[in-house]
Amino acid sequence: MTNQDKFLNLLGLATKAGKLVSGDDTTVNAVRKQNVSLVIVATDASEATIKKMRDKCSYYNTAIIVAFTKAELSHAIGKSRAIIGVCDRGFSRKMRELMTEE
Repeated sequence: MTNQDKFLNLLGLATKAGKLVSGDDTTVNAVRKQNVSLVIVATDASEATIKKMRDKCSYYNTAIIVAFTKAELSHAIGKSRAIIGVCDRGFSRKMRELMTEE
């Protein structure tokens, strides 16, 4: 099993545990309130969306990963989404480890 598969499986677990927020506005609000420790943006999201999330995360000192397609992220969490925020520090730490090990 690749690290990407493990990452997506972890996203599914975080969804079941209720530790995710998803969608553009919801995630931006959670970043502002500093309720998320990691933001994941799909690679096929619009350039404006990716820039907006990078800027927000940079300003609020929140980790961001631009990876996977909308389809892969949506399949992992069971909803059609391009932006996901991880609220749990344990999940986000493990996800960042998986992405840097490659």
